[in-house]
Amino acid sequence: MNNTETGKIGENMACAYLRKNKYLILARNHKERFDEIDIIARHFDGTLIFCEVKSINDNSLNCQFMPEDNLSALKFKKMVRAANMFLSRHPGAVREGVGWRIDLIAIVLRNGELASLRHYKNI
Repeated sequence: MNNTETGKIGENMACAYLRKNKYLILARNHKERFDEIDIIARHFDGTLIFCEVKSINDNSLNCQFMPEDNLSALKFKKMVRAANMFLSRHPGAVREGVGWRIDLIAIVLRNGELASLRHYKNI
């Protein structure tokens, strides 16, 4: 399984997890100029969520590194920039009193199956 396939499977699993936890998926792979937001969702409380998904395929029993390790400072800066651009184009997307946040979902696959999923809110 290559990195593109791992990423697609991870994003699909992240969307399924979010739906199961009462998030409404608004967009996937949303592009803002040169930046991309993996998932834009709305929490059941109305909060707008910009979500980055990091996935790895670990076929060994002891993972040397975690998907979270792949979120660089540069990538985070690009996410913030993309979120701000989205918000400037869609000012009504943020509901009064609840705001928005950036989340990270880290997924470890083992032989193409979900081994672990961690959801970091408001990173």
